[in-house]
Amino acid sequence: MAYTQSTSDGQALERQMSQLEQAKELQETMKTVNAYWRKFGTCVGAPCISEEQAKKLDNKIATTRYSWEKQPFSSYDLTNNNATIKRLESKVKEVSKGFNGWEFDGGRAEANTEADRLQLFFGERPDDKQRAVLKSNGFKWAPSQEAWQRQLTDNAIYSANRIDFIKPTDGRTVREHQPKVPSRDEGAR
Repeated sequence: MAYTQSTSDGQALERQMSQLEQAKELQETMKTVNAYWRKFGTCVGAPCISEEQAKKLDNKIATTRYSWEKQPFSSYDLTNNNATIKRLESKVKEVSKGFNGWEFDGGRAEANTEADRLQLFFGERPDDKQRAVLKSNGFKWAPSQEAWQRQLTDNAIYSANRIDFIKPTDGRTVREHQPKVPSRDEGAR
């Protein structure tokens, strides 16, 4: 029996997509309000925000004592939100491509996308040498999950592939258990 992704993958992807959409909408709102303010010198009447919000922004600009904050949304607000967008796009890409788990002698590996962790479950406690290898490859013991785990990324899969005692029992490598991701050239064709 092969272990695959958690049944909540769709929910995790849906949640990440929702957060990404909200961040993109916020970015557009901030850019629109800043452009409106530069043109008219006030936020009142700006699209995308209420009159009450516009008045609060105008008051913030008027009462600030910092010379670099003379616009409704500072450049660092836009930069930080853009970084959030990039991070969420990366997470959506990883979650949508999916990761698969596998069985190994004495346990199993699961790709828990809800918790964003690659989790290793052992039938018995690993010995001192095995624990040292797990730690050196970025895995940490999580008592709440009763599993060795690390963040679910491509690097976690590569690290797991280097650990001999968690090799899949079917003879394939850890990487071979993961879905193929089309290269940029294949996607453009």
